Amino acid sequence: MTSVAVVTGASSGIGAATVRRLATEGFHVLAAARRTDRLADLVREVEANGGAATAIGCDVTSDESVAGLAAAAAAAPGPVTLLVNNAGGARGLDPVETGAVGDWQWMYDVNVLGTLRVTQALLPALVSSGAGTIVVVSSTAGFTVYEGGGGYAAAKHAQTAVAGTLRLELCGRPVRVVEIDPGMVRTEEFSLVRFHGDADRADAVYAGVSEPLVADDVADCVAWCATRPQHVNVDRLVVRPLAQAAQHKVHRAG
Repeated sequence: MTSVAVVTGASSGIGAATVRRLATEGFHVLAAARRTDRLADLVREVEANGGAATAIGCDVTSDESVAGLAAAAAAAPGPVTLLVNNAGGARGLDPVETGAVGDWQWMYDVNVLGTLRVTQALLPALVSSGAGTIVVVSSTAGFTVYEGGGGYAAAKHAQTAVAGTLRLELCGRPVRVVEIDPGMVRTEEFSLVRFHGDADRADAVYAGVSEPLVADDVADCVAWCATRPQHVNVDRLVVRPLAQAAQHKVHRAG
């Protein structure tokens, strides 16, 4: 029987790359995101390459929308064995002194409460599968702070706390909890969202870094963790580009 994977935030970046990669691993992937037009294109691409995927409109900040995702998962063509909590993002790079409360609230709702909502909704299916895995895509900001990153780091620290707590609480039940913490990843939207569409500021983040991580690199990490034997739990996988030795130490050419 085909195993089903659910990926949130699947319309772009790491989420879309993860859908593509998991399909090549034999999963039927439920690709969940708000932008269903992009999901439709992604599903067509996956199917054209011999994989199986279904587009599910879902806003992780909405209880009703997440309930719809759970209903779609219940009707999927196989047991749900993998949940990738990927939906998230950053807004702003302001100091705590002047940070916009609205930006902080959005980051907490999407990164933390989104993970909570989706995990709660799909956990019964993951347990009943007998071999479930929950992947939480957090960030190196989940364990290291940096100037201007207070809101994002606070949200990612909280998301990390959720993952660690969940692993303790599920001990003895057939569900693994994996946290993946990428460093500098260049995707088409992350920094644009952070800087409210300012392309110059977004590009400056990666200036002089010849090879930041890309979405496929993180998707590869997700697939590797998810396809280990079920008794192997990768608690935390930290992945950075070679140019980034630490959150504050990045080699830039020129």
